[in-house]
Amino acid sequence: MRMLGVSVYPEKSTFAQDKQYLDLAHKYGYQRVFTSLLQLVGANGEDILAKFKQVVDYANSLGMKVIVDINPSLFSSLNIKYDDLAFFAKLKVWGLRLDEGFSGLEEAQMTRNPYGLKIELNMSRGTHYLAQIMDYAPNVDNLWGCHNFYPQAYTGLSEDIFLKYSQPYRQFNIHSAAFISSQVATTGPWAVSEGLPTLESDRQRAVSSQVNHLLLMNMVDDIIVGNAYASKEELENIAAAFKAPQPFLHVQLNLQISGIERQIVLDEVQLYRGDASAYLLRSSSSRVKYRQAVIAPLNNEENFQRGDIIVVNDKYERYKGELQIALRSFTNDGRRNVVGRITDSDLPLLAYLQPWQSFKLVEQK
Repeated sequence: MRMLGVSVYPEKSTFAQDKQYLDLAHKYGYQRVFTSLLQLVGANGEDILAKFKQVVDYANSLGMKVIVDINPSLFSSLNIKYDDLAFFAKLKVWGLRLDEGFSGLEEAQMTRNPYGLKIELNMSRGTHYLAQIMDYAPNVDNLWGCHNFYPQAYTGLSEDIFLKYSQPYRQFNIHSAAFISSQVATTGPWAVSEGLPTLESDRQRAVSSQVNHLLLMNMVDDIIVGNAYASKEELENIAAAFKAPQPFLHVQLNLQISGIERQIVLDEVQLYRGDASAYLLRSSSSRVKYRQAVIAPLNNEENFQRGDIIVVNDKYERYKGELQIALRSFTNDGRRNVVGRITDSDLPLLAYLQPWQSFKLVEQK
């Protein structure tokens, strides 16, 4: 089951603030909560731990699953052994995220804990970390993965590295997660407020575009908002994108678009034809539905550019009404109308649409 999550940082907020945020997230169907205990390392953490327990108890009362970030230094600081996780069971957390890991043997043994705690690996480590753990026959039901988030601008993962490091988790069918970033939240575990995404390319994107980006890449199951507190509107938009029947791309429509063309673009579920062209993404069902409609030529662009939204007009009778998206530049001979364009934020997502995939186009408000 795929889940949405939010993050809270009790040492930097009040319980009332965290409670209100968890209530709002729960209302929109969020099921996971991420928080961090790394701040306890080398500190007098009794007060922080008390705040943490209060938030965990409240999240549990809502039926939400709390996973806490830890590392080997925290084990040493709290005098905890990796083969005795009773401390975390008493805290009533659902799982542990290993920001830094061990040698592989320890992680495998941790998955066999008697409390059923999930052990979530840092997917952004790459290398052969997962393979090392699998060599020691872990309890895979308790073995999960979650990428890092990156507070510092320009340090998030590239898309190539994200795909490369995520692939082994897909191969082993391990439940996995990544972070997106609120555009209004300012709180994270460290004194930096530049967003908390996994992917650097997501840092400035609208939240629904970040969700669609991760869904189209199809490399993680869960999506977590890394920073606190996302706005009500953001939480609602994230949930809507996550739960949508198909991914969607935002478009800006031309002022001269006709009513029929608007219906073709916005009202139909598009299906990327399997006989794919290098020049055009084609969605053909609308040419059947609107074959009797009048679609007058516009001749509004000399050349098509990648991301242009096109409706075939009356001059191309057999194909009239077909929706197309330009994948590369080519000359407009007058038989196709440019009726809009994929937004700059969503244009890179076009690369992840695959033949025979369904999707929607949504007008940018």
